[in-house]
Amino acid sequence: MAEDICFLTKESLIIKPPKKSPLLWRMTVLVFATVFGVYICSICLKQISIQTMIRLQSIKIIEGPLHNIKLIENSYKHYPMPKTFSRAECARNPVRFFAILSMQRSGSGWFESLLNSHKNVSSNGEIFSVRNRRESISSIVQTLDKVYSLDWYSSASKNECSAATGFKWMLNQEVVSHQILGDWSNRTESSRLDSAVGDRLVSVLANSYDRYAKLLNGTHKSHVHSEQEADTLAKYKPTINCTNLITDLKEMEMATAKALEYFNSTRHMIVYYEDINRSKLKVVQEFLGLPRMKLTSRQVKIHNGSLSDHIKNWEDVQKTLMGTPYEEFLRSDY
Repeated sequence: MAEDICFLTKESLIIKPPKKSPLLWRMTVLVFATVFGVYICSICLKQISIQTMIRLQSIKIIEGPLHNIKLIENSYKHYPMPKTFSRAECARNPVRFFAILSMQRSGSGWFESLLNSHKNVSSNGEIFSVRNRRESISSIVQTLDKVYSLDWYSSASKNECSAATGFKWMLNQEVVSHQILGDWSNRTESSRLDSAVGDRLVSVLANSYDRYAKLLNGTHKSHVHSEQEADTLAKYKPTINCTNLITDLKEMEMATAKALEYFNSTRHMIVYYEDINRSKLKVVQEFLGLPRMKLTSRQVKIHNGSLSDHIKNWEDVQKTLMGTPYEEFLRSDY
């Protein structure tokens, strides 16, 4: 009997209690993870929607018809107080400040001459082409103050009753670009002028050649006012350096991208050389808040027709650009 008791006791000592089922614990973890995941996703979606709304609003402010928004419209109106003269009865007329951003030989001279045919516009050319005007921040600010206070005198000046005044700013003038942004970008409206890159290359090389060749009776002219002069200059066909062609095109793209980035928060519009016509010029005048007028220019286009007609080593250029992102330039016309 005692042995039986001991046996049973020993048996009872080695018997383990039954294991608890992990199902409840797993369900608890799953529910917690699901609720937490839904909470995180809801926060992320809310943030994304807010950012999207802000971005869309920014795009509307930059690209949209800002002339219909009175608050923004008024922020670009200025009342200059020139030191060299009195605006007299025009003192209460607001003036807009603008800058034409472009590269050399992109049609900016023609575009500016069209603007200057308006009786209320003064566009004063490449004011920062003179080095001492861009040597320091103080010289830059002094120059801008003079232009935007209407104290700048040039052949385009229409001071007393100007409705818009500005200048041309070449994108390769990097010193100016970094200095000007801090104080002036929020006060200035900009119009960026684009032209086909291939067309610009031809124009740059042809103009550079004529500086020394002086094909027009021993004189060099960057812009001409007659068909005969244009035909004479167009006879020269430059040779494109294909070794550096891709690099040059990339640099132009980078300069353009930088300009867009710099002025992303500034009211601006982009004007393509190929699209400058009467309807586009109406939009430009509306952008600058000008009374609408027919704009004219005496300048005559030098190069016309297919790009292949104006490049001496056209076959080499074709081989270089085929299969690259710049292949589309081969199909551009003047």
